[in-house]
Amino acid sequence: MVRKALLKNSQASSTDGMRSMSFQDTPARSISLTVMRGGRLVADPLRMQAMSNRCSDVQKALCFQGEPVDESSVKKMILTFEKRSYKNQELRIKFPDTPGRFMETELDLNDIIQEMHVIATMPDLYHLLVELNAVHSLLGLLSHENTDILSFKDVVDLLQELTDIDTLHESEEGAEVLIDSLLEGQVVALLVQNMERLDEQVKEEADGVYNTLAIIENMAEFRPGLCTEAAQQGLMQWLLKRIKAKIPFDANKLYCSEILAILLQNNDSTRELLGELDGIDVLLQQLSVFKRHNPATAEEQEMMENLFDALCSCLMLAANRDRFLRGEGLQLMNLMLREKKMSRTSALKVLDHGMIGPEGSDDCHKFVDILGLRTIFPLFMKTPKKMRKAGTVDKEHEEHVCSIIASCLQNLKAQQRTRLLSKFTENDCEKVDRLMELHFKYLEAVQLADKRIEGEKHDMVKRGEILDDVMEDEFYLRRLDAGLFVLQLLCYIMVEISNSGISQLQQRVHQILNLRGGSVKVVRHIMREYAENIGDGKSEEFKESEQKRIMDLLENF
Repeated sequence: MVRKALLKNSQASSTDGMRSMSFQDTPARSISLTVMRGGRLVADPLRMQAMSNRCSDVQKALCFQGEPVDESSVKKMILTFEKRSYKNQELRIKFPDTPGRFMETELDLNDIIQEMHVIATMPDLYHLLVELNAVHSLLGLLSHENTDILSFKDVVDLLQELTDIDTLHESEEGAEVLIDSLLEGQVVALLVQNMERLDEQVKEEADGVYNTLAIIENMAEFRPGLCTEAAQQGLMQWLLKRIKAKIPFDANKLYCSEILAILLQNNDSTRELLGELDGIDVLLQQLSVFKRHNPATAEEQEMMENLFDALCSCLMLAANRDRFLRGEGLQLMNLMLREKKMSRTSALKVLDHGMIGPEGSDDCHKFVDILGLRTIFPLFMKTPKKMRKAGTVDKEHEEHVCSIIASCLQNLKAQQRTRLLSKFTENDCEKVDRLMELHFKYLEAVQLADKRIEGEKHDMVKRGEILDDVMEDEFYLRRLDAGLFVLQLLCYIMVEISNSGISQLQQRVHQILNLRGGSVKVVRHIMREYAENIGDGKSEEFKESEQKRIMDLLENF
């Protein structure tokens, strides 16, 4: 992944102010230590590399103490880990100010943790980690007072490997047992506490943050339901703090933006929590950088898109739309549309999410007040070439623009509605002409899709297959993807402006329909189908009132 490449290329921080010391703990082993200012102990890098190589050899040979790795040897391995962990803890408590008395056990503990990596190749034996209390002991090492000890870093590495998403899917049963035990031990809270203590200016500790985030991502991907609990255990607050930190862009900031977007997907609880933590302001502040400047690298562009996605998710919650409005989010998105930078496409998507539905009424009125119509209608008239070069297809652009205009027609009242309708009468109704041009474009695309689907249905019936509700829903989604949703928006706009009381608009719509062989019946059919499927996620009361409103509009079309 790009963030991994970025992390590998990061430079190690300066080691000025560090001094080395060594001592002989036992005749059998010579230990070299590096002591940072403040008395924090750092393991010898050569020693760590040797242990890493030894671990690699163990995994390749798949053996433990000369035996092939099986359930019996894994039990021995875990029991050895438990004994060494207990001994290390005992000596640390007994001789807290004499590192030489417990460093031998520190290295012994590291040895066995390295060897335990082989368990990650056998997820069906994960239950042994739980049954023999190893998970509890590993989590105990995470809360160690000294983040520089070998065991702390190795525990994070081990947990990352144990929770690798591909490994988890190899044995669902073993994975469930492991994840349950980790969550019971409040693993996310412990991981967040450790990230708070790490100094990312030190490369090894920055790597520790990255690997910690990988553990959280693995667990969230395997069990999306834990996102709410994880966010409430301090993860959301830490992510927002890290994202707004005034430090140069790096792989960890990119990873934080990814985790944040994951937490907010289809989750009103995490969206509400972000709003309560002033997260909307944090997102707007971070995105404001891209108002007049494009991202410097592909990685920074990925982070920008992650933050935009997070903002769109947040705006699905009504309470966050008010925070977005107060934080002048509309003004920022409107400026991004005018500046014509890379952020323009995503800003359009954010406006769409912020203005849709009855909850977007205040945003729609404010959008007109800040002269947003002057920005949106040029984008309606023509898809900018720069957007095409940026990889945005016409359909995506036209969908967002039409959705914004449809939301305005649905929500605007009084003076603001009059200003919107007057836009359609400008320059001899050129915007109505564009509306009808798009209508026939998407009508043709949907008709082609319908023809293919009908052919598939015919073949299924001939084979004796049953067209159940699930299959019908799948076909409907395919029609939406082919352009039906944009066509529904266009028809809605046609019906709304035809009911505006401005005869000039209704006459122009019907005139172009007749000239191009269109049909009022087709428009009515599309709108009835739209009304039947309206209200997903809404209350039954809203669904009924909106359906009645659309049917009333159709009567006068």
